[in-house]
Amino acid sequence: MAKSRAALKSRSHLSRTLAQPFAPAVTAAAESRPPSGAMHSITLPDVKLYYRGSQSQVGEFGATAALSSKRQQPAIQNPLDLLKSVTESFAKMIHGLKVGHLTDLVLQRSKRMILDTLGVGILGTSTQVFYKVSEYSKIYSSNTTSTVWGQPDLRLPPTYAAFVNGVAIHSMDFDDTWHPATHPSGAVLPVLMALSEALPPSPKYSGLDLLLAFNIGIEVQGRLLHFSKEANDIPKRFHPPSVVGTLGSAAAASKFLGLSMTKCQEALAIAVSHAGAPMANAATQTKPLHIGNAARHGMEAAFLAMLGLQGNKKVLDTKTGFGAFYANYAPNVLPNLDSHTWLLDQQDVAFKRFPAHLATHWVADAAASMRKHLVTDRVQLPVDHIVKIVLRIPDVPYINRPFPDSEHEARHSLQYVACASLLDGGIITPSFNKHQISRPQVRELLSKVELEHPLDNLPSFNTLYCEISVTLNDGVTFTERSDTFYGHWRNPLSQKDLEEKFRANASRVLTCDRVERLIKMVGNLEDLEDCSGLTVLLKGSSPLKMVSESI
Repeated sequence: MAKSRAALKSRSHLSRTLAQPFAPAVTAAAESRPPSGAMHSITLPDVKLYYRGSQSQVGEFGATAALSSKRQQPAIQNPLDLLKSVTESFAKMIHGLKVGHLTDLVLQRSKRMILDTLGVGILGTSTQVFYKVSEYSKIYSSNTTSTVWGQPDLRLPPTYAAFVNGVAIHSMDFDDTWHPATHPSGAVLPVLMALSEALPPSPKYSGLDLLLAFNIGIEVQGRLLHFSKEANDIPKRFHPPSVVGTLGSAAAASKFLGLSMTKCQEALAIAVSHAGAPMANAATQTKPLHIGNAARHGMEAAFLAMLGLQGNKKVLDTKTGFGAFYANYAPNVLPNLDSHTWLLDQQDVAFKRFPAHLATHWVADAAASMRKHLVTDRVQLPVDHIVKIVLRIPDVPYINRPFPDSEHEARHSLQYVACASLLDGGIITPSFNKHQISRPQVRELLSKVELEHPLDNLPSFNTLYCEISVTLNDGVTFTERSDTFYGHWRNPLSQKDLEEKFRANASRVLTCDRVERLIKMVGNLEDLEDCSGLTVLLKGSSPLKMVSESI
């Protein structure tokens, strides 16, 4: 311990102070609590704790951790010392990857992910589910706070800022999707944005620091998903962001905080105990909480590891650890860093053109192609002439919703997206408002929809297709098919269209000037000296108008 203290004092970097918002503010002092001015400190090998009260009260009353440096020096390791576990290899990757490992393609793709995630998150601050969780989070207080996106007058402790911003990102199901299936960005970006602002201003964290930590958070999710065949399919049991997103969040926070390899390993173990949410809450207001909780709990896992909390050092190796979430779990030790390749180099993400479950995008494109057979400039959709609509899609129960009654159900209804696309010629953000869902023509079309599940149409975002057939009352049947929609990784959105999506989303909350500055700043993120500058532009400047009427 004495040697550790000496080493801590000898480091030349400036100390960093970070408030730990693990618990609500205590409104009534316990009789045993000492006067508020009585300050004590404990020095641990990696962290210095400042707290009020006796040493035994650190856990009860909270603590403030002063990191000894912006970056901890990597430990000198014996090359002959082989890794003992999968979990250890993940910790080594998190701790050991450097900015120099980032490739041009990874930088380009991750900046697109960041821009899109900021846009859907800003738009999501206009939803009722965001309003509810932000009101709830106001009961928590801390001297250290971070920006809540789109809110000029609301700041929260970093963990709760990450929570509500994560909820906003997924509140309309508009965020990116990867393969194997998950929403990778929403659990990671809010954590790094909150930390960049909560940490002391000197020394600064650069855009490259943020990009490295972000990509590590994405990489951890992808590596874990590749350990199970079940993860290749559209999920049936657990919502993937609630599982791998929590660990990705912990990994990104650990990297950003400069934790040691050992503490990165502990953070993963702690995060596993926070992971997991059932698919039963799909198509409800609760589903967006999965992303918010993944962000919050991953950050908390990193904080707790930093403070010395320990977990199972082989939590990623066993079926009773991370393997409990996925069938056929078969983990492998990761390659050494000198041969590291990024999954994002090999597999891009899908960006959505409208806010709904990814599978509905195949349906929308097929229905748009079908419409040209039924509608001309002078003739509207002949709803009363349509006898039957057949959708040939994978068998995925939670997006089989024949008569959706709410915004969230409609976003998870293959039938609704097909009918609305046929009727309106496309799907846009207001398509999921209550009055749009309840239109008589929509309900009539919904009553004519039948589903078929061809054996070759597997429930995977990498291989599924949608075929739609419409039969008219004269016996004529038209058929159209979509194998890959525009926005899928095989047919990615152009940079121009991605930026237009961001403008359409962010301009509902932010001024046009801020929107354009954000586009430019994210586009040159690797050159940004202080990434906390992003948060300044994310604050709203006027009261929000609800664009989503969550039921």
